[in-house]
Amino acid sequence: MALVRNMKKYWVFYVMMLPGAAFLILNNYIPMLGVLIAFKSVNYEIGMLKSPWVGLDNFQYLFKTTDAWIITRNTILYNAAFIVLNLVVPVAFAIFLNEMRNKFFAKVHQTILFLPYFLSMVVVSYLVYGFLHDTHGFVNTTVMKSFGLEPVQWYFQKEVWPYLLPLVNTWKNVGYYAVIYLAAVIGFDDEYYEAATIDGASKWQQIKSITIPLLVPMMIIMTLLQIGRIFYADFGLFFQVPRESGPLFPVTNVIDTYVYRTFIALGDVGLSSAAGLYQSICGFILVFVSNWVVRRIDKDKALF
Repeated sequence: MALVRNMKKYWVFYVMMLPGAAFLILNNYIPMLGVLIAFKSVNYEIGMLKSPWVGLDNFQYLFKTTDAWIITRNTILYNAAFIVLNLVVPVAFAIFLNEMRNKFFAKVHQTILFLPYFLSMVVVSYLVYGFLHDTHGFVNTTVMKSFGLEPVQWYFQKEVWPYLLPLVNTWKNVGYYAVIYLAAVIGFDDEYYEAATIDGASKWQQIKSITIPLLVPMMIIMTLLQIGRIFYADFGLFFQVPRESGPLFPVTNVIDTYVYRTFIALGDVGLSSAAGLYQSICGFILVFVSNWVVRRIDKDKALF
């Protein structure tokens, strides 16, 4: 067989692959056995495997509540906004940084952009709290006061947070994505730009006709990867930043926080697992559908 012949011929490479394959199996595939919890009523005394089956009861309980619609809506809409913002804003910054003539200042700006990415969401939550605190926050004590407006209890105003959370997420991640796109831009052949300059193309025309088209494959790959996680939310962003404010739950509760709160409040690991499995299956389907659409348009730009 061809497989046996290849293994004999390239056995060294297969041996080199063993540690990575073992880690992948132990860390990613064996834990998948835990999806059984979604279909069982877990009894800790007899263990997961011996616990009685309940079929789709956990899923029925999840989808009969209004929470299912709320957390799905919030997760999809927020992540859709994140995908757009994490595409447009970092690409713009990457192009700006590449066009800066003084490379020292370009590096300084790049470092400043990248710094928030290394901050934990706990730190970010306190930074936001410092801006939005009812009595001592910068917004209430300085901004609102300068306009002659009364202080606002921001952690009770759910109308503000659908705009605030995407802003915080973009501020934190723009540096990370900008570096990825900047690395791609730096790798473009300078001959394209030299030819465009000779033809009299302006900087904007070069960006529109050369830089952005050459960035499209990278933009598609990054977008597909983010679409695959559209049913996964940044737990720290939605749990830490709103500071567990109950009035904000209708606009800040997502699948990840719902799973956490369900397990903490009810101790129902089956219901939590059902919500997590629902999240994974939807994300898996979306990746394949999105990749199929890209392949239909241009198969060379598809992820797989």
